Amino acid sequence: MLKEIFLLEDDIEIQNLLKNYLEKNGFIVKSFSNAESFLIELKKKKPSLILLDLMLPDADGVEVCKNLKSKEDTSKIPIIIISAKTQEIDKVIGLEVGADDYLGKPFSLRELLARIKAVLRRQETKEIPEPIKLGCGLEIDPEKFKVFYKNEEIILSTTEFKILHLLASNKGVVFSREKIIERLWNYEKDIYERTIDVHIKHLREKLKEAGNLIKNIRGLGYKLEE
Repeated sequence: MLKEIFLLEDDIEIQNLLKNYLEKNGFIVKSFSNAESFLIELKKKKPSLILLDLMLPDADGVEVCKNLKSKEDTSKIPIIIISAKTQEIDKVIGLEVGADDYLGKPFSLRELLARIKAVLRRQETKEIPEPIKLGCGLEIDPEKFKVFYKNEEIILSTTEFKILHLLASNKGVVFSREKIIERLWNYEKDIYERTIDVHIKHLREKLKEAGNLIKNIRGLGYKLEE
């Protein structure tokens, strides 16, 4: 089955270039020049992946990404940001709001294709593990990509869920920030160690009292312990 990509890019020349290249490489591509038309179509159909430019005529791309990753029906859709904003802080912000990858312009078409395939490959789960239930009332369901605390659903971003699942699957094991990046992204993504701290902070806040299960081991990293 062909994978469909939604491309949100207001530069028509770049839009056509990417669309033609990706279609020649076996993808279905639907392109949009503004956030309004993109969001309308997204309500009708969910793509396999989204390519998102940050500088849009009618919206802030960072906010678009943040909103999509915070909603249950769109949080699982992988997003690759493609932007002329290439400073470290721009990448950090993009990844912090949930983007699965960040590619600065100009980039080669081959690199874009490789990044797309890598992100899609990570989405394909060969074996779905059993739900994890902790004594405090925290339940993690990898199949449904959902987290519950005392039967109340907690909405997490894709990255937050991955970090929580990694720690909960290895209770008591200390993971350095570098090791978390290696285990979850295999260095395929430009993510910085301090970004992990931000994700952990947000994760603890969302989990309420259960957030205390995540321990910061000074100088080493993080672990989950009941």
